[in-house]
Amino acid sequence: MPLLLSGRGFRQDLERAGAIALFAPLEGGAETRLLRRLRAAGYRAHLTSARGLGDPEAFLFQLHGVRPPHLGHQSVGRGAAVGEVQRVMPLLGVELEGQAPILLWLLEGQVLSTAELASLVGLTRREPRLKMVVEMGGARALRWQPLEQLIAGV
Repeated sequence: MPLLLSGRGFRQDLERAGAIALFAPLEGGAETRLLRRLRAAGYRAHLTSARGLGDPEAFLFQLHGVRPPHLGHQSVGRGAAVGEVQRVMPLLGVELEGQAPILLWLLEGQVLSTAELASLVGLTRREPRLKMVVEMGGARALRWQPLEQLIAGV
């Protein structure tokens, strides 16, 4: 259990790799402890789901457009049949201010394609302060590996 008490080995692996694939027991708890340890180490953490991420670079770093869901009978006179585009702020816009390291914790990462996972690895290389933990599913025991190794093994 010393791993869960300090989280030092996890943090060192995260800082070395930039992006880590995490497999956690389904009963939960271990990943929350690791997240708490990273926050205590100075990381500005942001949790979000990988579902609906779209283009990761635009979603995380750029002002981008989002169309509202179609809710049935609506007027198509103004905004076409798919609705008007709403401008949305980047998800990590506020966290990029300052010098603190940034942690993006993505839940349900198993829905991402290999290309999307590779783009996440590329983002951590371009922005050295950004570190990512992608939960890739359940396991009997807590384990992780660099996301780049997981992509290469697919």
